[in-house]
Amino acid sequence: MSEHLAKQRSTLVIFGASGDLTHRLLLPGLGTLLRQRPHHDIHLVGAAADDLSEQDWKQRVADALCEGGCSADRSTAIVAGTEYKRMDATDATALHQLLTELADPERPIVLYFALPPTISQRACEALARIDLPPNLRLAIEKPFGHDLESAQKFNKLLTSLVPEEQVFRVDHYLGKATVLNLIGLRFSNRVFEPTWNATNIERVEIITDEQLALEGRAGYYDGAGALKDMLQSHLMLVMAMVAMEEPAAIDQLELRDLMVHALRATHLWADDPVASSRRARYTAGTIGEREVPSYVDEPGVDPSRNTETLAEVTLEVRNARWTGVPFRLRSGKALGDGFRGIIVKYRPIVHPVSGFHNAPEPNVLAIGIAPETISMQITTNASGDRWDLEQTVLHSELGESPVRPYGEILDLILSGDPLLSVRGDMAEECWRVLGPVLAAWHNNEVPLEEYRAGSTGPTTWR
Repeated sequence: MSEHLAKQRSTLVIFGASGDLTHRLLLPGLGTLLRQRPHHDIHLVGAAADDLSEQDWKQRVADALCEGGCSADRSTAIVAGTEYKRMDATDATALHQLLTELADPERPIVLYFALPPTISQRACEALARIDLPPNLRLAIEKPFGHDLESAQKFNKLLTSLVPEEQVFRVDHYLGKATVLNLIGLRFSNRVFEPTWNATNIERVEIITDEQLALEGRAGYYDGAGALKDMLQSHLMLVMAMVAMEEPAAIDQLELRDLMVHALRATHLWADDPVASSRRARYTAGTIGEREVPSYVDEPGVDPSRNTETLAEVTLEVRNARWTGVPFRLRSGKALGDGFRGIIVKYRPIVHPVSGFHNAPEPNVLAIGIAPETISMQITTNASGDRWDLEQTVLHSELGESPVRPYGEILDLILSGDPLLSVRGDMAEECWRVLGPVLAAWHNNEVPLEEYRAGSTGPTTWR
C-alpha cells in the first residue's frame, strides 16, 4: 500500500498490555505495519490488571515500535497519544467506562484480547451486560474454545455482541508470507495447479518442529499441549489453504468459504482416532550447546496431565481432488532439525523410460515457512554418465516480508477486513475433526511415547 491512501483512523485497545504476547509480537508487528503502511492513524490504549505507570507503558511502546522499524516521527506521535488503563477486563462497569471515554463515531474501536482464552471469554460475557458502540470490533487470540461444544458456545456469544464481520479470531499463521504465497504459487503457475490432485500427489506433510523447548510457558502450554497449540489451529488452517479449490477473487467471503469447504471434507484417516494419531513428550537432552531438562522436570509442569510436546495426526480430504491422499500434520518442541514447512511428494512416474541405469525418484516440492524458501526436487541426467539419473534441486530464498505476521493481521483488523481472520464455522470444523483424537488421548488409548530432546522424535516413528 502507498502513502497516498486516505488515513484510516481507529482506536486499538490491547487487553493484556503488560503481557509477553503484546511485548514480543503485537507491538513490534504494529511497528512493521506503521513503517510500511503509514496510512493508519492509531490511538493506542494499553489495559491490564498490573500496576504499570504511564511512563513505563510509553517506554515499552517506544521500544517495541523501534524494534519493528517504525520511523521516529510516527513512533513519537503514537507514544505521545498512547495511554495505559489499569483495569480488570472482565469488569462490566470498567468496560463501560472505557468504551464511553473512547467513543468517537469517526474512530472504530478495536478491543484486542491478548489474554488467556478463559479470561477473554469472561470479558466477552461482561460486554454482553453493557451497551456497545456500533463501530466496535473484537479481536480474539486462539484457541477458540477447548472443544467443539465450547467453540460453538463462544461463537454464539461473540455474534450476540457484534456481527460476524466485526469478529476477528486471530491465528497469526494466516499472516505469514509463505502461507499467503500458497495462493499465488498454486493458482498463478500452470505447472502446479493441473497436477495439484490425488492423481499426481502421493502425500502432503505440514510440519512445524521447533528446537525451542518449553521456555517458561508451562502456565499455558501444560494445559494445552502440541495438538491444541499447533495442529488444531495453525496447521489445520494451512492444510485448508493447501487443499482448497481455486478462488474467483481474493476477498473475505470467497477465501474463507473455500477454506471451510475443505475443512468440512476433512476426516481422520480411516475414521480411526487411535491409528491416525501419535503423541510423545521429550526427555532430557542437548540441543546445540544447550542442555534441556526433561519436560516433566520443567518449572510449572504437572506430569500427571500427560501433556504431549509432539503430536502427529493423519487426515484425508474426502472430495474429488484429494480422496486417498494422506495429509500428515506434525508439530513438536525440543527437536533437533526444527523444520517448519509444507512437503508435497508427487507419485512416481507410472512407466519410466527404459534404457536408463536407474529409475527416476518422485518429484518433491518443499515450501519452507521459517525460513521462507521454496525447493523443487526434479530428476535430470547425471553429469557423469548420461544414462544415469540424478536429483537436482531448484531452490529459492523467498526472503522475509517487511511486515511481520501480526502486522499483516493488525492491518486488516484496523481496516475492518476479516480476510485473514478465522470465521466461526472454520474454528468449529477444526474442533470437529480433531475432537475424537483428543478423546482417545484423554482415555489413554494412544500411548504417550518419549523422545530425547535434540533428536528427531521417538525412534519408533519412521
